[in-house]
Amino acid sequence: MFDYQFLIEVLIGGLLSGVMYSLVAIGFVLIYKTSGVLNFAQGAMLLFAALTFVSLVERGTPFAAALAATLAIMIVLGIAVERTVLRPLVNQPPITLFMATLGLSYVIEGAAQLLWGTQVHGLDIGISDTPFDVAGVLISRLDLFAAAVAGGLVALFALFFRYTRTGLSFRAVADDQFAALAVGLRLPRVWGAVWAVAGIVALVGGLSWGARLGVQFSLSLVVLKALPVLVLGGFDSIAGAIVGGLLVGAIEKLAEVYVGPFFGGGIEVWAAYVVALGFLLIRPSGLFGQKLVERV
Repeated sequence: MFDYQFLIEVLIGGLLSGVMYSLVAIGFVLIYKTSGVLNFAQGAMLLFAALTFVSLVERGTPFAAALAATLAIMIVLGIAVERTVLRPLVNQPPITLFMATLGLSYVIEGAAQLLWGTQVHGLDIGISDTPFDVAGVLISRLDLFAAAVAGGLVALFALFFRYTRTGLSFRAVADDQFAALAVGLRLPRVWGAVWAVAGIVALVGGLSWGARLGVQFSLSLVVLKALPVLVLGGFDSIAGAIVGGLLVGAIEKLAEVYVGPFFGGGIEVWAAYVVALGFLLIRPSGLFGQKLVERV
């Protein structure tokens, strides 16, 4: 007899993981939507944020002070990256910008190693990773807390983009850079603000994933989890990043539990990429991405 309760438990676990995938993907979308840059350094920024925070805490800095200091550092890092690396490369081919962020990821990882060392750290955010029972369904407290934080951040972004002057500037630049210039918006200032926001997203993502996996250099590889999310949802849609993350999380867990036994297990790490590859053949722009139309 099919166990529907177990199915619900697996599905909820996948959706909670998917929210955390969405958080990483949103960092990509923010940069890509406003400047057309696929920021492969987002994973390194996530690692740098988590490593900075946990190192400060281990040196006796109070939790709140370490969080505030890391937040300030990530904002400064984001602005510095935009001004020193990306701004000089404005109007360069996309592959040039991508390679710049790829190299930047190694630079940031190297800086993290020089500053904080290479040892693995445990990150305790005060939430135990123990499940609690909801009508017979076991749900991880840590995953639920991380999903709630990620969801709250997404809601704040939605309000920010809709009701603040800076948020409206982001949207204007994302829709049409030339029109934004025509109405007097200063693109370098907007780009700097976007990279600062990407630094904040990296901090939240770094703490969430660091509490789950431990703070180690492999944490930067979480960026690879965002790629199928972006393919499914679209590279230029925050809503797509959310929906894509939920889909990828659910696909991974369901595939591992119900399809994995036919392949000897271990398909969770690549099942989403198979789906993403098939999706590229059907709808390359993703569920919510804008189709590129060029006039010739």
